[in-house]
Amino acid sequence: MSPSFPPDSGPIHSGPLPPSSGPRVSADPRAAAAGLRAGGVWAFPTETFYGLGCAIFHADAVRRVYQLKRRPVQRPLPVLAGHIDQLAALVRLDEAPAGLLDLFWPGSLTVLLSPLPGLSAALPPQVCGPTGKLAVRVTPHPLTAQLALACGCPLTSSSANLSGQPAARLAADLPPELLTALSDARDGVLDAGPEPRGGLPSSIVDPLPDGRLRLVRAGAVSAGALAEAGFACLG
Repeated sequence: MSPSFPPDSGPIHSGPLPPSSGPRVSADPRAAAAGLRAGGVWAFPTETFYGLGCAIFHADAVRRVYQLKRRPVQRPLPVLAGHIDQLAALVRLDEAPAGLLDLFWPGSLTVLLSPLPGLSAALPPQVCGPTGKLAVRVTPHPLTAQLALACGCPLTSSSANLSGQPAARLAADLPPELLTALSDARDGVLDAGPEPRGGLPSSIVDPLPDGRLRLVRAGAVSAGALAEAGFACLG
């Protein structure tokens, strides 16, 4: 059975600008990448909403993301990359139907794929679902792609909110409680354009052995769009 990924976004939250005593705010993805490589947690723009994440191999940082968001540990963290090559070194891309990734990446389609042999032990257990698969995508947001590439590895990326609360489309909309919790010197907020567009979260599909796709979560890429591209999709 595939893991469940309910939408972790909602109406845009309006809040104050980050206070001067809050976390480090930078417009430079290289500064954010340095913090992530050191084990920090950063809020950063994605194609839809602001995300909260860390370098995928930093187990302590992954645990902090769960704590900061108050996210149930039963819900695996999605993973995003700046280029498909980052995922080729992480998961079995051949599990996806031929042509799917070329058509929908970069984009808001998350695909459940198995880690490469020997990598499971190196990954924090929270990034893998009950089947051991990772929920991965290549982001179309240019700044976030640059961030992941500068970090040198894919990033966990869940919406920058308290679990179940509204998602933030702007850095100024980030919840004050979350900003206060980003107190480690390695943490911060990447505040630069282009701004997230809002809307639906990424769709999540699970490739089946017979070549069809199981739609785990409906989102920005509809079942109709998948079908029009020639991919049979089970709801």
